Amino acid sequence: MALTLSQIEARVDAAGRHPWRAFVRRHPLLVVGGTLLTIMGLIALLAPWIAPHSPIEMSVLKRLKPPSSTNFFGTDAMGRDVFSRVLWGGRVSLGVGISVALLATIVGVMMGMVAGFSRKADAVIMRVMDGMMAIPGILLAVAMMALMRASIQTVVIAIAVPEIPRMVRLVRSLVLVIREQPYVQAAEAIGTRFHWVLLRHVLPNALAPLIVQGTFICASAVLFEAYLSFLGAGTPPEIPSWGNMMAEGRAVVQLAFNIILFPGIFLGLTVLSINLLGDGLRDMLDPKIARRL
Repeated sequence: MALTLSQIEARVDAAGRHPWRAFVRRHPLLVVGGTLLTIMGLIALLAPWIAPHSPIEMSVLKRLKPPSSTNFFGTDAMGRDVFSRVLWGGRVSLGVGISVALLATIVGVMMGMVAGFSRKADAVIMRVMDGMMAIPGILLAVAMMALMRASIQTVVIAIAVPEIPRMVRLVRSLVLVIREQPYVQAAEAIGTRFHWVLLRHVLPNALAPLIVQGTFICASAVLFEAYLSFLGAGTPPEIPSWGNMMAEGRAVVQLAFNIILFPGIFLGLTVLSINLLGDGLRDMLDPKIARRL
């Protein structure tokens, strides 16, 4: 149904008077995802101050206590406060997710841009990436953790390595399209150096899909860390993480279901918020979708 001129002017005027309402109406996924992720991030960041108990303090007398006013989420098999461990576990999960996204994006961008501009490098890099993608990511991560000492740093590396080939292929495909644009060919024609062409002309025009892909890698990494910890190949047992908590609660799930329930809820909300944020960014940054909103 076509809008009249007065209706269009009324909508423009309303958007000008209430820009935030207009933004929320146009990008609800971005607002919901960003708000929820901000809340989860603040909870994890402020865990040392808002956690009522130590996440590692054990007490035999408090084993497997149900939720109460003293222990909001109950206690685990070691007598540790589940609520405090959930808050501290968010620091590990979000830290791993953000670190993996940054590492995979930085390495993937460098290798993908080189592969997209150099045919000789492309033949070598992409064959290596194809070989890495032929191995299931969880098996590759478990094998790497078996060869290295268990720590948060090694978990980040083990999760980032399977994600790098996907980022490399994305960047390479973007570079192959952007390098054919007239402004890139003009820069090459006047003798602009190779690295300046990549940094000034190619990379800025590829940022939008890279940002969206980075959010999905972050969500995948948060889940991946939980998988590894649940299998006993992730962060050390003394470090509270949502995967570790669910793995420890598996043996007593019939006696204290809360040990698995609350870490699972926080894990699900975190992954959901990151995915919503990624979908919202995609809708906002994609010109074809943005025109329809």
